[in-house]
Amino acid sequence: MKILLVAGGDPNHWPAFSNEFDKVIGIDRGNLFLLRRGIIPDLAIGDFDSLNEEEKKEVFDSVAEVMTSPAEKDDTDTQLALQTAFERFPEAEITLIGATGGRLDHLLANLWLGAEPRFQPFLSQIEIADEGNVVNYISSGRYQIAKNPMMKYVAFCCIVPVKKLTLKNVKYELSNVDFAQPTSLASNEFLDGDAEVSFEEGLIAVIQSRDV
Repeated sequence: MKILLVAGGDPNHWPAFSNEFDKVIGIDRGNLFLLRRGIIPDLAIGDFDSLNEEEKKEVFDSVAEVMTSPAEKDDTDTQLALQTAFERFPEAEITLIGATGGRLDHLLANLWLGAEPRFQPFLSQIEIADEGNVVNYISSGRYQIAKNPMMKYVAFCCIVPVKKLTLKNVKYELSNVDFAQPTSLASNEFLDGDAEVSFEEGLIAVIQSRDV
């Protein structure tokens, strides 16, 4: 199953997508953006404090299932949406859009979703995307990373300290390098074939991107 989560970021930064998703979950203002594009979410989640009363009524009248949360809470609406999606569909592949391109605090909260213990079992099932970036997470181990044909660059962002990182078959290779703090190894590029990545401890966000 494939699920699309739509947060409240500027829809001008959304990637192109088709009807490939089995479920669509709108997050707060993301619901309004979906409705304005003729897409009715299967589920709306949020405190809806970013909507005025007329907009809120439009969402509540249009979406069959609405989950409301208090404005003052520990989790962001996006965290709640991701948790709910995995509680209901633990095998699902989830793509999150509308999560970038706006406030930096929201961007960082969304990028660090992969570091939360509750989402660790689902790391390989989470993807964050916008018009110029695709983010996937990998934990310690060995990986073959395929190039996204729409993207030019690849970055390896150490979300937490990483030990013994090795990068092969990329423009800038590494061999058993430790990183004691979060670090973005940006602007790397694929060579022919898949990139080879391995590390013994840590968490990495693999970001494939292009200039837009």
